[in-house]
Amino acid sequence: MIRFDSDYIEGCIPEILEALQNTNEEQTIGYGVDPHCENARALIRKAVGRADADVHFLVGGTQANITVITSVLKHYQGAVCAVTGHINEHETGALEACGHKCLTIQSDNGTLTAQQVDQLIYDHYHGSAVEHTVQPGLVYISFPTELGTLYSRKQLEDLYAVCRKNNIPLFIDGARLGYALASDKNDMTMQDIANNCDMFYIGGTKVGALFGEAVVITNPAYKKDFRYNIKQRGGMLAKGRLLGIQFEQLFTDDRYMKVSRHCMDMAKKLTDGFASRGYSFAFEAETNQLFPILPDKKAEELAKEFAFTPWGRVDENHQIFRFVTSFMTKPESVDRLIEML
Repeated sequence: MIRFDSDYIEGCIPEILEALQNTNEEQTIGYGVDPHCENARALIRKAVGRADADVHFLVGGTQANITVITSVLKHYQGAVCAVTGHINEHETGALEACGHKCLTIQSDNGTLTAQQVDQLIYDHYHGSAVEHTVQPGLVYISFPTELGTLYSRKQLEDLYAVCRKNNIPLFIDGARLGYALASDKNDMTMQDIANNCDMFYIGGTKVGALFGEAVVITNPAYKKDFRYNIKQRGGMLAKGRLLGIQFEQLFTDDRYMKVSRHCMDMAKKLTDGFASRGYSFAFEAETNQLFPILPDKKAEELAKEFAFTPWGRVDENHQIFRFVTSFMTKPESVDRLIEML
């Protein structure tokens, strides 16, 4: 079985395994304040162009999301997000379990516009209920979105301007950040991301690491006591150096972007393969998540050899399916899938 159902189905880049083996007998202090974590922080600060940034290493994406969001929100506030947002659809109500509501905005392609966010905040404060409804306390987006689509730099700048105007923080979920940055449809750098939000995270689990995410906080207002919240929300790893070592390796010799570019090369090849055989896409193919529309018969045939995910029915004979390339996708696997189309 060749798997195209996600980008976290393999282990990690070989340099990480080698580094973990070579440091296995080291004795270091725990909880993310060891020399490896400190070096990884320095490498990330350099990569994002923000020497003033706080960098924290957490065990996974859901922990990163709820830790960041709950550290910001007051108990009567909620997080503004697209209806397709990961915190709304694919985290088992983790944010709601912490006592906060997702304030959703309809989106056809997974993105939020500055105008939509501005209108939602305006409507809250100018409605008849006001304090009888959940107050918008943070704006959550992901880059790329849950549907594999991208924000342009102008769109992000406009969105952040609206957030600043309304005194509400912007948080970017970067679980697949490397793939967004490596896309030929992208016009932003890591520095642009860091300068147009209050906090974001750099995904490791889906981009070359065994596990782990690096939360980057650029706004001083949200830095104080963040480690308390990491611990309380279950995101702090006792053997914290395991995270530091991984991000050391990812941010040495441009490896994070190298593996991201490989993934996107495979995604582009697969996109062209679908298109050349006449298949259309439900959403624009901009990163490593592809959503072709396939006849049921063809999907059944492909499922004998490949793993992929049903995403919604178009009509009685066609469905949307998700195919995902990863940092380890082999060219011959893509060739075989294209051959079967």
